[in-house]
Amino acid sequence: MTEIRNNWTKEEIAEIYHSPLLDLIYRAATVHRENKDYSEVQISSLLSIKTGGCPEDCAYCPQAARYQTDLEVQALMSVEQVTEAAKKAKDAGASRLCMGAAWREVRDNRDFDRVIEMVSSVNALDMEVCCTLGMLSETQAQRLADAGLYAYNHNLDTSEDDYKRIITTRTYDDRLKTIDNARKAKLTVCSGGIIGLGETVNDRIAMLKTLSNMSKHPESVPVNALVPVKGTPLADQPRVSVWEMVR
Repeated sequence: MTEIRNNWTKEEIAEIYHSPLLDLIYRAATVHRENKDYSEVQISSLLSIKTGGCPEDCAYCPQAARYQTDLEVQALMSVEQVTEAAKKAKDAGASRLCMGAAWREVRDNRDFDRVIEMVSSVNALDMEVCCTLGMLSETQAQRLADAGLYAYNHNLDTSEDDYKRIITTRTYDDRLKTIDNARKAKLTVCSGGIIGLGETVNDRIAMLKTLSNMSKHPESVPVNALVPVKGTPLADQPRVSVWEMVR
């Protein structure tokens, strides 16, 4: 079995990253088979429960209020709307519903109370529930866990050094603190990044180092490709190749 480690160096990660492609695929498939049922694929459904109007300045995101995009701003959905969407997703084969809200951070108000109700309602359908709501305190994470939340998504996006080029309205440490708060509430963590922001290969390796050296590795590591959106600062960013995504 491959050793599970939390002390990787950039040099070790770079050696793997730059290995011949077929060797890399073989190594990844070997680790996958050692730890998971390689033939199993989970179907998840993503639902935006509150769209647009976000005060953050994430350079890739059309939901930021400061950018002029074609996005239609929508208020927080009702519990009934979310429950109905979850039922449809389950009927279509999904076993997890991930709810996203365009917030900078969770606030202790009626909107958060409503999200707690949403989590309970979807959990009652025997579905895994995931949320991505922005920054989160330890107490808020515990409330979500008590309501039945399974996973919290909080992506690192890029490396710590590159982060301030993409986002200035929060820090890398803010991201790591929220992940830590989710862990304290015994939630599973979904955290990865976005490829194609204009980052260097070294930035990708540094992000992988941060993820792989966490005291407990994220249960899910989404690797997203930037979709350039007109009106955002990264609108003219060229698309990354499929081979960069594979690596």
